[in-house]
Amino acid sequence: MFRRLFLEGLLALHRAGGLSFFGKLAALVDPDAFATYLAPLRKTEWVVYAKPPFGGPDAVLAYLSRYTHRVAISNNRLISADANTVAFQWKDYRVKTGDRRSVLRLATGEFIRRFLVHVLPDGFHRIRHYGLLASSTRKSNIAKARSLLGAETAKPDDPPNADVIPLTLREPCPDCDGPMRIIETFHRGQKPQTRAPPRRQAA
Repeated sequence: MFRRLFLEGLLALHRAGGLSFFGKLAALVDPDAFATYLAPLRKTEWVVYAKPPFGGPDAVLAYLSRYTHRVAISNNRLISADANTVAFQWKDYRVKTGDRRSVLRLATGEFIRRFLVHVLPDGFHRIRHYGLLASSTRKSNIAKARSLLGAETAKPDDPPNADVIPLTLREPCPDCDGPMRIIETFHRGQKPQTRAPPRRQAA
């Protein structure tokens, strides 16, 4: 279903003139050529292959951070630049052995165009949260869900119910492995009661 909807969306976007093609793909501007180009994808199995990372969660975060907190090309890859040509290093992953790095020279205008492809338009965030609790629409979504369910609107200044039995956290104490209990709950902007930290027993 996702494959069909994705390809139909591409065709609709192409008919609306929302796609641009450059270089070797310039011929795909023709609707028949674009449909022929997409035809083999309808028979291809779209299967996501996922496995646990070798380096653990820290390696995944380090991998993602290289894409979310860096620009499209680093300065050390740039070799030369003038009004006509920009030269930079790139790595050809199709080469299995030997040196994969080579130098690519592009016209300055083409280099700027490729660089600007990585610049997000206004209104888009580089790191986004999706779903009902997304930051940009969280309040309106929760209010609409409450109205559809007929639930009362929560008041932010309501004090916590003292009759509720303290909850027990699933995670044990990192020091003694004993159960940890929630001893106080406070709302955003509300200051917690001042308490001294519990004394640790001498070994």
